[in-house]
Amino acid sequence: MRTLGIDFGTKRVGLAITDPEGRMAFARQSIARTTRDSLFAELVGLIEAEGVGAVVVGLPLTMDGGDSLTTRQARNFAESLARRVSCPIHLVDERLSSAAAEEQLKEAGLCSRKRKDKLDSQAAVQILEAWISQNPA
Repeated sequence: MRTLGIDFGTKRVGLAITDPEGRMAFARQSIARTTRDSLFAELVGLIEAEGVGAVVVGLPLTMDGGDSLTTRQARNFAESLARRVSCPIHLVDERLSSAAAEEQLKEAGLCSRKRKDKLDSQAAVQILEAWISQNPA
């Protein structure tokens, strides 16, 4: 079963998807947010086209585990997506996923401009890999 990982953001939404067996995560092109309707249309289309069986949305908790404005926005986003698709939506703590993604991209030798372009999707990979490790196939 394929799983879609989402790094929710107010400007861009990072995406990653697993292989058909659900064992490895691969970055996908992030979505630049324009309108709410176009974002959800693109996500629903991807979920249907790729045969996604579950979606994992990163939950940006504060360092002490509390909620922030962005945490509430991510929860609302996940609830809105759940109303549009039939597969389950899971929330995963994403604290430090962007920092880990940035470090991976640096180690891969990407310049700062290319890192910025890939950061959201690489963070989605981090979120999805966390999910995979907690829920082995």
